[in-house]
Amino acid sequence: MNNKPSNRHNNTSVSPFKKFMKWIGIALGTVIVLFLAVFIFYAFKAPAISQETLQSGGSSSIVDSEGNQIGSLGSNKRNYVTIDKVPQQMQDAVVSIEDKNFYNETFGIDPIRIVKSAFNNATQGTLQGGSTLTQQLVKLTVFSTDAKDQTFKRKMQEAWLAIKVSHDYSKQQVLEFYVNKVYMNNGIYGIETASNYYFGKSLDQLSLPQMAFLAGLPNAPSDYDPYKHPEQAKQRRDLVLSAMYNNEKITKSQEESAIATPIDSGLEPYKEVTTGNDTDKMITDPYIKEAISEVQAKGFDPYRDNLKITVNMDYNAQKRLYNIVNSSNYVQFPDSKMQVGASIVDPNNGKVVAMIGGRNLTNIQFGLNRAVQTSRSNGSTMKPILDYGPAIEYLNWSTYHQLDDEKYTYPGTDIVLKDWDQTYKGQMSMREALVTSRNVPAIKTLQEVGFEQAKSFSKKLGVPVTGEDTGLSAGIGTDASSLQGASAYAAFSNGGNYYKPTYVSKIEKADGITHSYHSEPKRVMKASTAYMITDMLKGVPTSQGFADYAQIAGLHQAGKTGTTNYDDKSVEGNPELSGTSKDAWYNGYTRNYSMSVWTGYDAQNTKGVSPTYQSVAGKIYKAEMEYLARESTNPDWKKPSSVVSMKIRTGGSESPIVASPRSPSGTYTNELFVRGHAPTNPYKNYSSSSSSSSSSSSSEEVIPNRSQNSENNQENENSDENEPNGNTQTGDGTDGNNQNNNGNTTTNPPSTGGNNNSSNNGGNNSGNNGNNAGGGNTGDNNGGTTPPSGGGTQGSNTQGGNTIDTEPENENE
Repeated sequence: MNNKPSNRHNNTSVSPFKKFMKWIGIALGTVIVLFLAVFIFYAFKAPAISQETLQSGGSSSIVDSEGNQIGSLGSNKRNYVTIDKVPQQMQDAVVSIEDKNFYNETFGIDPIRIVKSAFNNATQGTLQGGSTLTQQLVKLTVFSTDAKDQTFKRKMQEAWLAIKVSHDYSKQQVLEFYVNKVYMNNGIYGIETASNYYFGKSLDQLSLPQMAFLAGLPNAPSDYDPYKHPEQAKQRRDLVLSAMYNNEKITKSQEESAIATPIDSGLEPYKEVTTGNDTDKMITDPYIKEAISEVQAKGFDPYRDNLKITVNMDYNAQKRLYNIVNSSNYVQFPDSKMQVGASIVDPNNGKVVAMIGGRNLTNIQFGLNRAVQTSRSNGSTMKPILDYGPAIEYLNWSTYHQLDDEKYTYPGTDIVLKDWDQTYKGQMSMREALVTSRNVPAIKTLQEVGFEQAKSFSKKLGVPVTGEDTGLSAGIGTDASSLQGASAYAAFSNGGNYYKPTYVSKIEKADGITHSYHSEPKRVMKASTAYMITDMLKGVPTSQGFADYAQIAGLHQAGKTGTTNYDDKSVEGNPELSGTSKDAWYNGYTRNYSMSVWTGYDAQNTKGVSPTYQSVAGKIYKAEMEYLARESTNPDWKKPSSVVSMKIRTGGSESPIVASPRSPSGTYTNELFVRGHAPTNPYKNYSSSSSSSSSSSSSEEVIPNRSQNSENNQENENSDENEPNGNTQTGDGTDGNNQNNNGNTTTNPPSTGGNNNSSNNGGNNSGNNGNNAGGGNTGDNNGGTTPPSGGGTQGSNTQGGNTIDTEPENENE
């Protein structure tokens, strides 16, 4: 009997290891299939590439807000060279440093480099590196070099296009495309153009170290600039030489000799490069310079990325501004050396509409831009920003708040503050002080607000007070640019929002991806502050104002002048500076545009702006704004509900303190109050304490018998919608009663019997009937005024018999 065991039931079992490997194989196969599917999917969506695009320059185009091309970067700065004209040693240098396996890459990609790069990227969390020379050509042709665009999708499309290029073109053609496309800094594209620019000769005349320098430059053109960074440039060149030796393209002795060669050996002197129509370039030059900086700050390289950059420029406005400052057709300049820096922004979004960086400039590309790079003291244009704006914002001052223009010495010093006309005008309203640009009231206002609080307000408007401007003198001028001035005043125009100024609205990449940009509004002040500042500044560009030369008939506008004087030391050093200004400014705005203009001389201690030509800045503004006004609407500012408008009656000592609003005698001044901080007793003598008094900073309007229920009375008496009911009673000036326009409060006027003698009140009037001391008539020049010798605030003669008229203005007035 056969007792051998049967094998019928011994089924061959699969080991766990084999099962594991089987599933690994399946998973790997699935991953490969999925990868190929994704790769094919992205490949079909890859941008088109052609010989024309491969041979084209690596420039970006710039278009204005209407989509019209206004510039390009580098398109006319390249001398194309065929590969047979490129020395073999030059080719070896490029291949050795960029892709030593270039000639062995059948499909234009290097799988081993890609795997190594993928491993490094996985550990470092980025997607970059591993690109062959062919892939770099593709990147320069249709993709962005921005690090944030190194996505998986981009890498897949880049690899696919590299395979396509490698299939369609020979290695020599690919190398030719590459060496002609690379950016070589200073606005230069291609190695032949760079050879002439840097060394003044063609490629076949270059030495080995010079070729190595050119081969290494495209990796980081600005970092390896031999003029600005010679040490880095030499390090990069020497790295190329070592790569050539390691790639067996040069001998050790050749490497050592070349490394010992100074980086500036044979280097041409630095020179600016311009292309295209010089006039067209000069029109847009300062603006495009700033736009390029903004593009670069967003992570793009406009010289290498083939971008379409849409800027916020209104080209017609830009051209008009250029013509204004570069011809005698609009404004008369004292000489050809007076310079200009001007900026225009849209108050409603922060877009920079136009910009001028200088005048009478020739063959300069991206030179000094005086609109943003030259920070000069902005003079009295600083007063709304650092003085009166904060006073309204934090202290709730009215436009009629009384201030003293008198001799003033900066605290802790023996420095006497002077006004522009070397005189003092006595007591006046904040409105008059701002419109007529008095210095002493401005500094007193800043002092009462508090310097630190005012600096915070100014900083929010984009005008930080820094450096030597650490004292109260900053209230009448601090270092600022025209762009800062235009952007700060734009916040007054739009009701209290600050927009960071922007040049670029859109960037379109060659692969079709578009990035859009805009500035977000930031609330920096109350609407009441913005409106009240604007209402006061409306008085500057008028026929009776301080800058009648900036008046534009029918246009709703506001503005402020500014000049800065030379100190005594400067005048002693150059007596010709006496009576002139170092800088002359004009900041003006409408609802649609905010513009700041600076005029002066680059050599500021050599020559100043004479009084005759201190109006040039305002005239430039007018010539430009007249054009802009024709191209836009003309809306006026609407008074917000947080502002109360009241009529203050002004008159001489013979005028009754209490008078009917409809009385033909006397004059009125319309003044604005922050709601909740306006007078509540109508037809009373209004006496607002000066900033030098000890009045409360939160509410400076001092009214006899003022009602405590100010908010209720305010709503009833000063509503924009309510008209007076006509039940006003007036007496003979001694015991007459006034009734407010709700009929629920009756007050007794102060007697006029003993209040008309100025000596009783510490005030002193001479021949002006009190108008100037009262400060209501900012447009009148009464002359002969002696500043008050005392601090009286109640006398009718000191205040000129001022009364409150409760008749509210129409909302649209």
